[in-house]
Amino acid sequence: MTEVRLLDSIFTRLIAWSIAVCIAVVLVLGALVGAKFEQLATTTQEAAINADMATLLETYRQGGETALVERIEQRLKFRSPTGNAPHYMLVDDSGQRLAGDLSAWPVAANGQMQTMELPGGIFSHARSIDLGEGRNLLVAREATLDEMILNEIGFAFVAGGLFVVFAVGVAGRITTGRLAKRVNRINAAFANPDEHRLMLLAKGRNADDEIGELTRHSSEALQRLNRLVDAHRDTLDQIAHEMRTPLMHLDSKLVRAIRAAPDDAAAEGLTDARGEIRSVISMLESLLDISHSEAHRGDRRGLEPMDLSEMLQNLSDLYAGSAEETGHHFDVAIAPGITFTAEQMQLTRLVTNLLDNAFKYTPAGGTVFLGLEAGPVITVADTGPGVPFDDRERIFERFSRASGNHGASGGSGLGLALARAIARRHGLDLRLRPTMRGAHFEVRPEQTEAA
Repeated sequence: MTEVRLLDSIFTRLIAWSIAVCIAVVLVLGALVGAKFEQLATTTQEAAINADMATLLETYRQGGETALVERIEQRLKFRSPTGNAPHYMLVDDSGQRLAGDLSAWPVAANGQMQTMELPGGIFSHARSIDLGEGRNLLVAREATLDEMILNEIGFAFVAGGLFVVFAVGVAGRITTGRLAKRVNRINAAFANPDEHRLMLLAKGRNADDEIGELTRHSSEALQRLNRLVDAHRDTLDQIAHEMRTPLMHLDSKLVRAIRAAPDDAAAEGLTDARGEIRSVISMLESLLDISHSEAHRGDRRGLEPMDLSEMLQNLSDLYAGSAEETGHHFDVAIAPGITFTAEQMQLTRLVTNLLDNAFKYTPAGGTVFLGLEAGPVITVADTGPGVPFDDRERIFERFSRASGNHGASGGSGLGLALARAIARRHGLDLRLRPTMRGAHFEVRPEQTEAA
């Protein structure tokens, strides 16, 4: 089963989207709360300034300038919170300060409620009023505390946002990890529906969520598939038995008839008939093997770890003697220590089919090559006549032969079809590589396309 990369996982994307949404929500809420606090703070400050201004105006109307100056001095003596202190200034028509704590009349003062920077770099809300008789009064209140509170709110939202993002990331990772395990059990069961994986899959059948429903359907489908595969295998075995047995009996009768033949002509005819029967039996077995391999494609049951290098080395030793007798050069390049999970008898048959074809179609004096590399990659090549370009895929079909070889070799056209079926049963692919001379067959792991 192909392992999905962390960055390609749908669960990673879900966590990323959740974190992105959390960040967006925190930013929007922070902006809204900040704007609302700033509005409320400004309204509160303006209300406090208006109330202060009203009190001072009433004092001026009742007690005149002296009472106003005294009231301003009293106000300045009160200790106020840092960043929220009041400031006052009473001036005459020449701009001379009569009372207050400001050193100069702000140029920006225009009689309206406004936000301004007072002398000394103090950011404040302020309002001025013309008292008449050449007198002007300014009442201001520092806004530094509001800015500090607003910054604290912003910091709190940043800290809270980071905590929320961290919490969502951790919770999402735990939750999606559990979901990923459940999905991986389904994928593993589809990749290799053996009893152990089906048992693991059955553990999630009782969940009431969508993945639980998918697990139930997948488990039922794989159970049905296994039953169909078992029924298919049993049917093939019965067909093989029912057809092979009478043919073998007929072969035995022909052997006895040959021995009792009255003349050579009759014996020769019976021998030809026996050869045809043996050919039918061989073709039947090949067809059954092809069907068996295709039915078990992707099914890992029956496959065991094996030393592929050792198996091919043993085969090369067997074919080396035959090559000397037939006058062929047999080159071998087998990398040591390569293991593979396979059914050894079937994989042996795959390679022997390729080698038999290579020796059969390569004239004496030609070269046959057997190679093995990590991957695994098995190569069987020869310097024979090769395969016409138009037949490069057709030769892997049942009963198909390359152009110019319509039964001339005595084969049934099933060897390469069987070899490819065996390869695919093991998760491998058999291909004919383009070459300038001869045929170059290569067996390597199937390429899986990314979803």
